[in-house]
Amino acid sequence: MIKEKIFLIGLVCLMALSCTSNEDKKGRFLLKGNNELKEGNYKGAITYYDEALAIDPGFKDAFYNRGMAKHQQAKYVEAIDDYSQAINIDNGYVPALQQRAIAHLDFGENYKALEDTESLLKINNGDGQAYFIKGLVHAAMKSYEEALKAFKEAIAINPENAELYINSATVYYYMGQLDAAILDLEKAKNLDPAESKLHNLWSLIHFENEAYSKALESVEKAILLDKDQSYYYNNRGLYKLYLGRPEEALEDINLSLKQNNKNYYAIRNKGIYYFKKGEMALASKFLNEAYQADPEMPLLSEYLPQLKGNFDTD
Repeated sequence: MIKEKIFLIGLVCLMALSCTSNEDKKGRFLLKGNNELKEGNYKGAITYYDEALAIDPGFKDAFYNRGMAKHQQAKYVEAIDDYSQAINIDNGYVPALQQRAIAHLDFGENYKALEDTESLLKINNGDGQAYFIKGLVHAAMKSYEEALKAFKEAIAINPENAELYINSATVYYYMGQLDAAILDLEKAKNLDPAESKLHNLWSLIHFENEAYSKALESVEKAILLDKDQSYYYNNRGLYKLYLGRPEEALEDINLSLKQNNKNYYAIRNKGIYYFKKGEMALASKFLNEAYQADPEMPLLSEYLPQLKGNFDTD
């Protein structure tokens, strides 16, 4: 009996040590994955998260972080699946719900993104991030009044967040309400004058007012603050086109397209470049491509009628 008791006690200790060891191991793999994720090594991060999940298939944080890594690789379906796995383990896992909503938005699944924001607001109706994402989704759907409503809700919760005012201003810009956009931009500027998106939006408003030199000056400030945004270079290219600097413009537009070949605004601008060069066949090719992506894209209505028979809207 004594020997049996000693064996049982030893077995319990061994199991406890094994559990502790597994907890430590999966935690270490998670931390290693997080370090790789911060460094931008998404493939390496995923390898470590896989190791953590091999130890504990119910490790929600590993699913969530692996989803983040896949999201960064634009593997939206796989990222959504990982976020969903984390949510299935814990249906109140707010970060996973937030990121899944954003992944749905990035993948063009706007209604699914809205469903996630509603789930977040059921958990906490004071969730400013949920209202922010909801505003982004409605803006993508061109439901501008709903987008404004969501951004205003977010601002009421977090009035010191400059990005919220910039997004609200962007919606006003899309609606053609430039005075209202400027008011929100002034609020954002008082909170964070070094926010690059602030200066980029100012540049777009200057362009609408045909103040092309001011537009160029503002977007140059945006690029100085954030050199990695492809659409800043595209906007700079557009302004250079209107300032009579077409070859410099094309360089910026091509740089933007190299970073994101599905930037249809850059494709439109390339069409405008060829239009201004008098190469109407190429102008038609690129403007047609932009039209097929978004028939309501600004400036298309200015150039398409001048192409006459060169443009086909079928």
